[in-house]
Amino acid sequence: MAGGGSEDNPVPINVVPMVDVIFCLCVFFMCSFQFKQVEGAFDAWLPKGKGPGPTWTEPEEIRVALWWDPIEQCAVRQFGQRLVENDEELAQLIRGALSDWIERDLPDVPLVLDCDARVPWQSAIDVVNLSKALGIDRIEFALGASQAH
Repeated sequence: MAGGGSEDNPVPINVVPMVDVIFCLCVFFMCSFQFKQVEGAFDAWLPKGKGPGPTWTEPEEIRVALWWDPIEQCAVRQFGQRLVENDEELAQLIRGALSDWIERDLPDVPLVLDCDARVPWQSAIDVVNLSKALGIDRIEFALGASQAH
């Protein structure tokens, strides 16, 4: 008990000034404390003259995309970034890509057929038959071209 005497506590101590002093010290240390700024001060031991590797990697397949053109009501074929008009042009492009892969000693390159769900089966089968006629045995089907075309 503060201020009054008792048999258990013969010396009365007023703790209010002590709490005030401790509070003032806490406020003083909190206001004078400075955080170390780590941002922009990281040590890095990177090799000089070498940056990140190339961001573009060459695809490891021959890819043909098919999607449905609702305006023309026909399947549109695309080889890489190039729109293909007929079977002869597609055969020439696939043959050229296959010869490039053979020159790199990778003759077992797959042809990936990326079809939209709205493309008729016959259009996809025509590309499969054309690929088989050119000697490509590995034909794979991708998830499908986006509907945005």
